[in-house]
Amino acid sequence: MTDDENFSIQVLHWYQSAGRKDLPWQQEPTPYRVWISEIMLQQTQVATVIPYFHRFIGRFPDLPTLAAASLDDVLHHWSGLGYYARARYLHQAARQIQDEWGGVFPSHFDRLLALPGIGRSTAGAILSLALGERHAILDGNVKRVLARCFAVTGWPGKAEVGRRLWSLAERLTPVERVREYNQAMMDLGAGVCTHNRPVCGECPLFERCRSRKQGNPTAYPGSRQRKMLPIRKTRMLLIRNETNGLLLERRPSTGIWGGLWTLPECDLDSRPEIWCRDRFGMSVEVLATWPVRRHTFSHFHLDILPTLVAVKNSANCVMDGEDRVWYNTAKPDVRGLAAPIARLLGEFTEHHKGETG
Repeated sequence: MTDDENFSIQVLHWYQSAGRKDLPWQQEPTPYRVWISEIMLQQTQVATVIPYFHRFIGRFPDLPTLAAASLDDVLHHWSGLGYYARARYLHQAARQIQDEWGGVFPSHFDRLLALPGIGRSTAGAILSLALGERHAILDGNVKRVLARCFAVTGWPGKAEVGRRLWSLAERLTPVERVREYNQAMMDLGAGVCTHNRPVCGECPLFERCRSRKQGNPTAYPGSRQRKMLPIRKTRMLLIRNETNGLLLERRPSTGIWGGLWTLPECDLDSRPEIWCRDRFGMSVEVLATWPVRRHTFSHFHLDILPTLVAVKNSANCVMDGEDRVWYNTAKPDVRGLAAPIARLLGEFTEHHKGETG
């Protein structure tokens, strides 16, 4: 038996007794369901994903249903999960599969790679976890396990470090029981070889782990040089009409919160009364300014100053096409809302409970 074979046997033996086997996407591991789960799990922990997965699959049980849905509906069921480009890519890919392959999920690796939002590791995960095909994976958890076990120095985002880790992943992936092996490697990273407090005594790779022998497992993998996140500031206007509807605008399809509905934003230096008059032709009165809320993205902090204003002549205001709407918070409809926007709408609704809408 080679050392590589012994590696996979140790991992698989651990999986039999300690691996996760009751995740919702494991119960009926079709390519479609595994695809949804893998996209959701990018940058997001399993415990957070599970309720979203149930709701999403409940609404979009198969690919034709997802392809036929509106982007608003998809974003609505993604609201709060973050990294909304993932939802847009899911929707685009579903429509591409529907158009090009009649709604049959592709089982060819290169075809998967050609779809929006699917990279090498995600394609490998779909084909191995759903169909049992031999494909290596290299998500964040697997990177951590391999980097520590083999003491691979450097940040995995660097090309040369990534190539080294991919070489290990390809070499160590067994020919048989790939579904269990890949799940085991992800489980090891998520529950044993954790980021800050690895439980080395419970790891099946304890004896061979080089970083453990060095006495510094958390030194691997190397970290990206951290920079102070810049702070951006904005004023978000809760523009209330005579029936307690709030004005929402759809953001452009790309960029932060792409395709989602948000509150109108103006600079902190702008007077809301003048800004609303110039932008919408509205006559408004500022009613209240709420405390600043901070929302953190991967590359900056956003400080939001919510300002409640009442509009006096909404019937005369110009609404451009389908990208603005008076939103009835008492009877919310299906549309994608970023998490901080949803929280502000919830606060508004709570403050105005019992008023007509």
